[in-house]
Amino acid sequence: MIKEFKLKNQTKVLIETLPHVKSVSVGYWINAGSIHEKSDESGVSHFIEHMLFKGTTNRTAKEIAASMDNIGGQLNAFTSKECTCFYAKVIDSHINTAIDVISDMIKNPLFSDTDITREKGVVLEEISMYEDSPEDIVHDELAKLTYDGHPLAKPILGTTNSIQSMTREQIVKYYKKHYGPSNLVISVVGNVDENEVLSLLEKEMELWLNEPITKVNELEKYIGEQFIFRTKDIEQFHVCLGFPNVKRESKDHYSMLVLNNILGGSMSSRLFQKIREEMGMVYSIYSYPSNYLNSGMMTIYAGMNPNEALNVINTIINEIDLIKQECITETECYTAKEQLKGNYILSLESTSSRMINYGRSQILTNKIKTQDEILEKINAVTLDDIKNLIPKILDYNKINVSCISNFEENNETYIQIKNIIKQLNR
Repeated sequence: MIKEFKLKNQTKVLIETLPHVKSVSVGYWINAGSIHEKSDESGVSHFIEHMLFKGTTNRTAKEIAASMDNIGGQLNAFTSKECTCFYAKVIDSHINTAIDVISDMIKNPLFSDTDITREKGVVLEEISMYEDSPEDIVHDELAKLTYDGHPLAKPILGTTNSIQSMTREQIVKYYKKHYGPSNLVISVVGNVDENEVLSLLEKEMELWLNEPITKVNELEKYIGEQFIFRTKDIEQFHVCLGFPNVKRESKDHYSMLVLNNILGGSMSSRLFQKIREEMGMVYSIYSYPSNYLNSGMMTIYAGMNPNEALNVINTIINEIDLIKQECITETECYTAKEQLKGNYILSLESTSSRMINYGRSQILTNKIKTQDEILEKINAVTLDDIKNLIPKILDYNKINVSCISNFEENNETYIQIKNIIKQLNR
């Protein structure tokens, strides 16, 4: 059972003791991601994630790496649009090292000018590597289109210009504004003694009293029927279709997950079975939901030979039409729910997955749902729930489309795609 605590400096702590394992996963979750960045700060959340590995007032970068390698542990981090997480997985007897190292990284970063200059080169290479992946780019292009003018439209990595122009003053200012006890959740899962963990954390965090200020801009009205076409010297045609989705804490959240599983969220989904398995027109096709504080998006992605682009898009639309006109069957609903429950339960086999589930839920929603609550909510989804949700999500009047291929924007295929989308629901 997961238990919640609060340290003297107001840091929230989640602990779940699992006596049957020999490992411990520890995650420090900071309420800072690209959604919190101002227009001149693009990429700073991710850049700070990198910088915290570059050394502290107590350890060099090499000593940080060695501290985990020497005990056979794993240390890593990631930045998302809404938060940043620093995490470690160690043998249970080394929990003190994991807490000591990550606490030091979070509290005492150096941000030296030399390291900043060097790490800019690393991040610029990461951006270049990302630019070589059109499947990733096409999703970011869709976000730019859908959330234009809002931080959600920005790439998490930032841009070449924003990274090159970033100053130490900007970095330190952002760090002080977002890194602090009231903006931190620590999630610990594994074979631990909760009193020992709390004692270690109190000792490490007692003098960290920075009070950050985090504010997320409200999202303006969703605008649909937009297109973005990007030309790139590549072999495949990549396309994303975006629809409005429910926000994170919507009562329709679990109905949406079931609908997504049926549409394109699994190998047995309608899109995968029809377009890949039956027609053989794509290697990769899937759908997935994004849910934020006050908005969301349902995305359908496909990558194909450029000659198949129109056929694939028309077939995707035909499958959506079938769902809208005939809805889905009781069997599909049952199967999708079983898939969701199975995937969720299997994820709980890992201390890392449990730590991530608890930490992300707490930092983003300020609450933890128990295993029984989640399974209960999935079981409670009915066919009528999905029928009522379909027209709200699969709304052609709010569809956005992003494409990447070696076509120019005035290519006949692009013109036909625009015409197909504009004629929908007329």
